[in-house]
Amino acid sequence: MVLSFTPFAALTQPQLESWVAQAKVYAHAGRLPDYIPLLAQADAELIAIGIRTTEGQGYVAGAIDQPFALMSVVKPLLLLFLLETLGWDAVFARVGIDPSEQPFHSLAQLNADRGFPRNPMLNSGAIALAAMLPGEKGAERCETLRLWLNQAAGSRFVLDTAMLASVRSLRNEVNRAIADVLLRAGYINHVESALDTYNHLCCLAGTVTDLAQVGLLLAQPNVQVQSIHQRATNALMLTCGLYEASGRFAVRIGLPTKSGVSGALLSIVPGHGAIACYSPTLDDAGNSIAGLFFLEQLTQTLNLSIFG
Repeated sequence: MVLSFTPFAALTQPQLESWVAQAKVYAHAGRLPDYIPLLAQADAELIAIGIRTTEGQGYVAGAIDQPFALMSVVKPLLLLFLLETLGWDAVFARVGIDPSEQPFHSLAQLNADRGFPRNPMLNSGAIALAAMLPGEKGAERCETLRLWLNQAAGSRFVLDTAMLASVRSLRNEVNRAIADVLLRAGYINHVESALDTYNHLCCLAGTVTDLAQVGLLLAQPNVQVQSIHQRATNALMLTCGLYEASGRFAVRIGLPTKSGVSGALLSIVPGHGAIACYSPTLDDAGNSIAGLFFLEQLTQTLNLSIFG
């Protein structure tokens, strides 16, 4: 369903600022991720909101100049790029489309599925897809995606080399175990290369303005993106983008949404715009507490849900 009116017209700056202030209170209930040192050092008080509409309007509030790593928010963008460049059959031969009730880094889910990644929004799916990018090394593969995103969307993503060093500083045994299963099942050809590519992709960084801008690739017609690929990516964000909490928030928010452990959130309002949030404290599923609170207030007040 595409909304037939301009829902953001009713949004006011005082209302936006009020929700941001309320969201800051919710942020204190969350935690900072401790398995990536730089993420553990983030300012828990930070919150930033950026909205871009298909009519060219922008709304911002909070710490809008604060850059952050995309982390798992890069997953739908990776999916979209590969659908455009390699095609539907090639992509979905490597990854499924079914939701999971397990956490985003679940090895048990992957083993239960005999090494076939359940969906592209899980680490297993994203690692398998990262290995499909053209190029020999992670840096080269990441640069291919970065340039395409910035050219297609007008965003200004960069590689956060400090975050990449922080990611590399601690050996992620879970992701390595996932990659080992993918290798044995034939969905990747090389563990180190796939993991290095995935780590690079997660460390692409920008502001909420950049994230909202790139979200328009999924919100409106674009000469570089086929509508069938937009629909598939949005559908998987809705059903899988918030991991095991996806079903609950499909009811409460009703928009395709993807989270990352940096505290980033991207929501798509098909036909009308994109909403980007950043607040680094997370709930137990790895989703930004303040970001989800804000999204719920915004979508319910403006009636943004794709379900009407």
